[in-house]
Amino acid sequence: MRIAVYSRDLESDQLEGMKMLLNEFRTYNIEAVIYQDFFNLIYTAIPLGDKVRTFNKPEDLENIDYMISLGGDGTLLDTVTFIANREIPVIGVNYGRLGFLANIGKEEIASTVRSLHQRTFLIDQRTLVHLDANLPLFGGVAFGLNEFAIHKKDASPMIKIHTYLNGEFLNTYWADGLIVATPTGSTGYSLSCNGPVLFPDSKSFVITPVSPHNLNVRPIVVPDTSVISFEVEGRTDGFLCTLDSRREIAPIETLVAVRKETFTIGLVRLNENNFLQTLRNKLSWGLDKRN
Repeated sequence: MRIAVYSRDLESDQLEGMKMLLNEFRTYNIEAVIYQDFFNLIYTAIPLGDKVRTFNKPEDLENIDYMISLGGDGTLLDTVTFIANREIPVIGVNYGRLGFLANIGKEEIASTVRSLHQRTFLIDQRTLVHLDANLPLFGGVAFGLNEFAIHKKDASPMIKIHTYLNGEFLNTYWADGLIVATPTGSTGYSLSCNGPVLFPDSKSFVITPVSPHNLNVRPIVVPDTSVISFEVEGRTDGFLCTLDSRREIAPIETLVAVRKETFTIGLVRLNENNFLQTLRNKLSWGLDKRN
């Protein structure tokens, strides 16, 4: 078995977790393939052994069985850009704060590797959003697990976002921005802008305005078979486009559209965890002091 490991940073507790992870790999005779930049941070501090290789780019991930993301949700979103359509299941070990996606605790590393070895886990297939534009954006990595968003630049005035659903006019949003979130992303940026929570298998997108200048404008849920297209107007020469944590400045005349990506990402879930438990634990549902 070969397992790739990705991380962006190195904290003190993460170093201990990496030691534990590699020890578990040796126990089950698993070959580790570590992201090169992360390898450079740890190779003098951890005995890595012989069965360790490195990777730099997505093309290096051949014959990988699983990929472990060590960090928070942002780290896991970065991990997804390496995997793309390679059908490598992702395991998110949380060293961040909230951990909606990376929801396996760092104290569960040993049991997680044992579950991978024994194949006692579930894989949830998650929908992604794909971006099409009349100008090249995001260097060919035009997909996101959480959301696509249009946003005004810095402190510039609000923008007008003319929005179409399968070619039919939906609405013009006078706002700071607009989010198209997948069910996975519905608990992220969209949720903080009063968007609804969608179940991962709901086959929908949610369109959520950011600080709209209309009191009657609310988020709307649409089928994920829809093509959602945009034309932007504003007093500046460009606007901000984001896919998850990646961003680019697009000229104001850029035409963009989003649709469901043709492939999915598999997130490993340990048998005892499910979406409702994650909601209760991460959003503190049911912890009303009156109960």
